[in-house]
Amino acid sequence: MGQQQLLLIVLGVIIVGIAVVVGINVFTASSIEANRNAVIGDLTNLASMAQQYYRKPTALGGGNQTFTGWTVPPALASNANGGYTASVAAQAVTLTGTGTETGNDGSNNVKVTMIVAPDSITSTTINN
Repeated sequence: MGQQQLLLIVLGVIIVGIAVVVGINVFTASSIEANRNAVIGDLTNLASMAQQYYRKPTALGGGNQTFTGWTVPPALASNANGGYTASVAAQAVTLTGTGTETGNDGSNNVKVTMIVAPDSITSTTINN
């Protein structure tokens, strides 16, 4: 083989190596974002359930204008997206979701906190 052919082979290997590294980085970033969005979706569903409980009268199994007594249903406390916990007060619920993917800091999992009030939902992403 000539020197030019060897140079082209080496150049091709380098380009393929760079493409593989870039592909892995894009996949990882996409995986983190997908997990964060899935956790936010699950928390939004739980927040909606908490608000429904708040608005229902006690006779129908609700809280009658209070969140006291509401809990995360055991079937929804954990799934493929992550685990979910709730801290319940009379007029607010703080939901915390911990995802399955490692976040941007490289050591802790994706974490989202959602504060549910009777008429609003506020979301905060931690270690996105």
